[in-house]
Amino acid sequence: MIAYVKGTLAYINDQSVVIDVHGLGYLVNVSTSTISRLPSRGTELQLFTYLQTTDSGQSLHGFLSQEEVRLFTLLISVSGIGAKVATAILGTLSPQQIMMAIVAEDAVALSKAPGVGKKTAQRVMLELRDKIKTTGSWEDSGASQISGALVSGGAASEKQDAMDALLALGYGRAEAMQTVLEVAEDGMAADAIIRVALKKLAKG
Repeated sequence: MIAYVKGTLAYINDQSVVIDVHGLGYLVNVSTSTISRLPSRGTELQLFTYLQTTDSGQSLHGFLSQEEVRLFTLLISVSGIGAKVATAILGTLSPQQIMMAIVAEDAVALSKAPGVGKKTAQRVMLELRDKIKTTGSWEDSGASQISGALVSGGAASEKQDAMDALLALGYGRAEAMQTVLEVAEDGMAADAIIRVALKKLAKG
């Protein structure tokens, strides 16, 4: 397994880059999100990678963070999800947004990615929901908070009431959950959470 590639960014294509490592050019497939965050050509770059082997050959997929690699690995473990769709999802949503959508069962958020319909989104949620909630590798990204904050602690019902109110106002489930988790403090009543959440949402 190639864990990462570090060298000079030689070329940037629509869906891939070429990294020159001591005269050897590595073609690495990347998402549109990764391309938008790349430095200029000629700059030293390190990409964490996943080497995929299929009947048609091998392909190297690159990411700017190890968190993205873990998400990619989980996504391609879903039946019917290949590297192209997984890359499209990571190109549309951040790792935390993907996890939030899975935990919140927000098919609409996942369906924003090209090539991801409602059935595909539901399959992703069904097959990855328990993995996202139980794996310890997501602690740094706040997944443990995402999966448990609304169902634990004395203020759980207040958070749930606030989230339900935001849903009633037309906000997406993942967006409502994430906002409530970000603004809710110990002892806050539902109406206070709602007011602060709406102010945050209004600011975009």
